[in-house]
Amino acid sequence: MDLSSLKPAAGSTKNRKRIGRGQGSGRGGTSTRGHKGAKSRSGYHAKKGFEGGQMPLVRRIPKFGFTSPNRVEYQAINLDTIQELVERLNLPTVDVDVLKQNGLVSKNNLVKVLGRGELKGPLEVSAHAFSAASIEAIEKAGGKAIVL
Repeated sequence: MDLSSLKPAAGSTKNRKRIGRGQGSGRGGTSTRGHKGAKSRSGYHAKKGFEGGQMPLVRRIPKFGFTSPNRVEYQAINLDTIQELVERLNLPTVDVDVLKQNGLVSKNNLVKVLGRGELKGPLEVSAHAFSAASIEAIEKAGGKAIVL
């Protein structure tokens, strides 16, 4: 073994461009940044959404309407889905926790019961909101709709 046979361990070196290491490297001088302009200078930082002076996309698209910051978003669940759950688990009452445990609604969402389908027996349903049709259907089946 002598110095001429030494080489780095496999995977220990990266084959990358070393820029700014003199004219002889072929990547000296402007160091691949081109000549002049903001992008050639140190400390350059483009603002988010900047498109080189072209009118940015966010300013080109039309804007209309109004989005209320106080909107309350509900996750909807229909009576037919509740009926399937009751048949499968044989429950006397259905509340938000039961729906969450069975993966029908997400953890932090408010739940609104809608009126598609019908209930086959009396059932006590607790939720954050009910449609008029769902209240009517629940009471018609002999159950109770409880607003949380």
